[in-house]
Amino acid sequence: MHIPSPFSVATPTRARRVRRLAAFVVGVCALGFGAAAHAQLALAQQKGCTACHAVDKKVVGPAYHDVALKYKTQKNAVDYLSQKVLKGSVGVWGPVPMPPNAVTEAEARQLAQWIVSLP
Repeated sequence: MHIPSPFSVATPTRARRVRRLAAFVVGVCALGFGAAAHAQLALAQQKGCTACHAVDKKVVGPAYHDVALKYKTQKNAVDYLSQKVLKGSVGVWGPVPMPPNAVTEAEARQLAQWIVSLP
């Protein structure tokens, strides 16, 4: 009696099922990350951040993508950016100051985590 190995070549039906499952898992993960990113953008809009910043282009302040590129490799990036959001900043991105923002420490941290997570 021959018992097929689980490592043998997959049948077309099995391969199709695996591909569908993989696509489903990727889709579910993308929805989860997309929803979280949308919530963080909504928080930035609610707190007035988008009056001076956009995700992909400079407005008054730098684009969030540019901030992410500059800081994402730094170990303390979230803490550093959280403090900048809370207390304001001047001189890092030019002469125009960023005033302190009316956010809680938790909201500042959420925004900083979101910004650093951007590609």
